[in-house]
Amino acid sequence: MRITEGDFLIPVDKPVGPTSHDVVSKARKALGMSRIGHTGTLDPFASGLLVLCAGRATRLAEYITGMDKGYEAVACLGIETDTLDLSGEVTSMNDRWRSIDSSSLEEVVLSQIGLIEQKPPQFSAKKIDGEPMYRRARRGEVIPLPAVQVTIYELEIMSVTLPFVRFSVRCSSGTYVRAIARDIGLMLGCGAHLTELRRTTIGKFRVETAISLEELANADAVSAACVEPSAGLLHIPPLSVDEAVADRLRNGQRVRIEQQGGESKALVAVTHGDNLIAIATLDAGLLRPRKVFMR
Repeated sequence: MRITEGDFLIPVDKPVGPTSHDVVSKARKALGMSRIGHTGTLDPFASGLLVLCAGRATRLAEYITGMDKGYEAVACLGIETDTLDLSGEVTSMNDRWRSIDSSSLEEVVLSQIGLIEQKPPQFSAKKIDGEPMYRRARRGEVIPLPAVQVTIYELEIMSVTLPFVRFSVRCSSGTYVRAIARDIGLMLGCGAHLTELRRTTIGKFRVETAISLEELANADAVSAACVEPSAGLLHIPPLSVDEAVADRLRNGQRVRIEQQGGESKALVAVTHGDNLIAIATLDAGLLRPRKVFMR
């Protein structure tokens, strides 16, 4: 399945320091392309997997951003910061972590698994009235934020050297790992903040297959790492259609087809031959194009 030649995805291993936008800027310069975007912000203190979209594959960004994600992280117990990570100002300190035993720690960690209500950090890219929360937080504004539902599929302690706890997590899109550390600290009664964060997976993408920032200037490395846009749609069921249906979808028209089973209002990746035609919803046999790729 392809969109057009020159449209592809590039998994990059972001180091600690640069912003996600810095990575995009370097990729644009290295590849000589202006149409490049990323699929989920990583804070400067974080490292790991950042999937870049090039060409018209940028239109798939929202679907890749919505994939489940995996991380490895380190929480420091006993110290809280305003940003919930090591980049912020310390707001409280204590040594109550010294009395925490392994069974209490494990019990608290396990309680975070499943569908939970999570309050987003004040310092985040989440927008309120069109403005990122971190800008308001820097001005000293405190905005009441409602908790949102997120799913923690897996949460495992990797090692413990108190006050540091290394853990891995697989979670739904929109989950803040900083908030997981915060909530674990609150439940233990000592507070906590995140000192390390590394994204290891986005859907089927793995950081082991990503290239470094330096390798973006290496044509052979980029060529080997590039993947077809369809790799960003593996979580969306494909639907093959004939030329007549494809033509109508290309023109943004709704089309009625025979539907056998499937979920109501299911999202599908519509193809004709090897070409991706559109992302559409299929409801009771009616295809409604949401995003058209081939005209």
